[in-house]
Amino acid sequence: MKNENHKDQPSPLLSRALNRRPANPRHIHLMGICGTGMASLAGILKQKGHQVSGSDQNVYPPMSHFLEKLSIPVFEGYGPSNLHPVPDLVIVGNVITRHNPEALELARLSTPYLSMPQALSSFAMEGKKSIVICGTHGKTTTSALAAWVLERAGLDPSFMVGGIPLNFQGNFKLGSGPFFVIEGDEYDTAFFDKGPKFLHYSPWAVIMTSIEFDHADIYRDLDHVKESFRRLIQLIPPEGLLIANGDDPIILAESERARCPVVTYGLTDQAEWRAVDLLFNEDKTHLKIIHHQGETIHLTTSLYGRHNVSNLLSTVVLSRFLKIDPLSLEGAFQEFMGIKRRQEIKGEKKGVLLLDDFAHHPTAVRETIRAVREKYRNRRLIAVFEPRSNSSRRNIFQQEYMGAFDQADLIMIPEPPMMEKIPPRERFSASRLVEDLRNRGLKAFYFPSTDLLLDQLLSEGRGGDLILFMSNGSFDHLPERLLNKIEDI
Repeated sequence: MKNENHKDQPSPLLSRALNRRPANPRHIHLMGICGTGMASLAGILKQKGHQVSGSDQNVYPPMSHFLEKLSIPVFEGYGPSNLHPVPDLVIVGNVITRHNPEALELARLSTPYLSMPQALSSFAMEGKKSIVICGTHGKTTTSALAAWVLERAGLDPSFMVGGIPLNFQGNFKLGSGPFFVIEGDEYDTAFFDKGPKFLHYSPWAVIMTSIEFDHADIYRDLDHVKESFRRLIQLIPPEGLLIANGDDPIILAESERARCPVVTYGLTDQAEWRAVDLLFNEDKTHLKIIHHQGETIHLTTSLYGRHNVSNLLSTVVLSRFLKIDPLSLEGAFQEFMGIKRRQEIKGEKKGVLLLDDFAHHPTAVRETIRAVREKYRNRRLIAVFEPRSNSSRRNIFQQEYMGAFDQADLIMIPEPPMMEKIPPRERFSASRLVEDLRNRGLKAFYFPSTDLLLDQLLSEGRGGDLILFMSNGSFDHLPERLLNKIEDI
C-alpha cells in the first residue's frame, strides 16, 4: 500500500516555530484536547499548576465531563480566536492537520509549540525512570498491570495509560516515586513529526508485547513497523532492560540488537519466564509461573485469556527486575480489577451477559473471542464487531478477519462508519466478510446500520447468551442501548 503521509508534512512557516518548551509557561493551550491522551496531559498540567485551555472539533462525554471537573475551558471547534489571548505554549495533538485554521494561526503567531509526547516527556517524565510498554497488542492492559504492581509495592509510580484502570479510576497519576509507566504508542506523533510517539519517552526499561502490521494509514508494511520498534530498542541504555515476548519471533529477532540485557517471557518452552497449569474459571484464573532457574510463583487473577496471561507474565519479569517482593506481586494480581473496555462486563439482564472490548485488529478479535469462549464455556457466544479503526476499514485485513471468528456461535457485523474517508479501492467490505464467514460454515449476518443490528439482537437474544461487542469506538452506544431495551427480549 502506498504511504500518503508525505502530503501532511509541516508548512515551512509552522516549521519555523520554536518547537521547544519556554522556560516557565503560565498558560498552555491544547489543540485536540478531547483525545484520551491529550485530556490526561491537560489534567497533569493542571495538577502541576499551569493555566490550561483547549479546543476540539467534537466535545462530548466522557472527556468533556472529565475536563469540566478539572475546570479546564474547552472551545468547541477550531479557529484563530482560540489562540487569543496568546498562550505561552501550544500543544498540538496528532488529530490536527497543517491546514487546520488554528494551526495556521499558530504559525502566524510563531508561538512555541510541542507535540503531546514532547510535552509529556518535558513536563511529567523529567527526572523519572521511564518504563515504556509497547506492542501491537496488549499495551493498555500491561501498562495498567505494571502501574498497579508498582503502586501495590509502595513505589508510588507516575503513569499514563490509554484506558481507565479500575484500580485507579483514572488513566494518569503523578506519584513521588522514581518510575513513570507509560503506554508507548507506535502511532505518529503530530503532523510535523511523523515518527512514533514512543521515541520521545527516553526508555529505561521496555516491555515489548507483540509486533504485527497495523495502522495502515501510517505504515507502508510490516518492515516499516519493525523499523519503528527497532529504533525504540536502540534507545534503551545498557543499564536498562528489554522485556521481550519470547513467543513472538519478530521480537526475538529484533531484540538481538539491544544494547541492554534482554529477558524473555511466554507460554512456550524457550522463554526464560513461563506460565503453566492455566485454569480459566468463570470467577478467577489460576496459573503457575516458573523461571528457567527454578523460581516458582502461584498467581490468581480475574484476568483471563492466553493473551492476558502473556501480558501478566511481562509484569512479573518487570517486578523481579525492580526487586518487588513476590507476596506483594501475588496480592497485586489478586486485587487487579481490569480496565474499562477491555473484556468489561457492561451488565446482565434476563440472563443475557454483555461484554465490551476494544478489539479491532484481526489478532485481537480472534484472541478476545478465544478468551471469552474459554472462560464462559456454557454460554452461547454472540460476537458483534464494528470495523472502525483506520486499518480495519481498509481491505488490508479482509482475508485475515475470516479466521478470527471461528469460536463464536453467532456473528453480527454492521457497515463500517466513515467509509467515505477511505479511497474506494482500499475499502473493507463487511458484507463480503459475512459471505466468506458463511462459506466457512459460520452463522454470520451483515447489517447496513447499527439500528437494524440492535433490532436483531433484541429478537435473537435469549437467556444464557453472552454478547461480546468489539470496537475501538463507541459503537453507536450499542451496549448501553441494548441494556436499556433488553427487557423486551
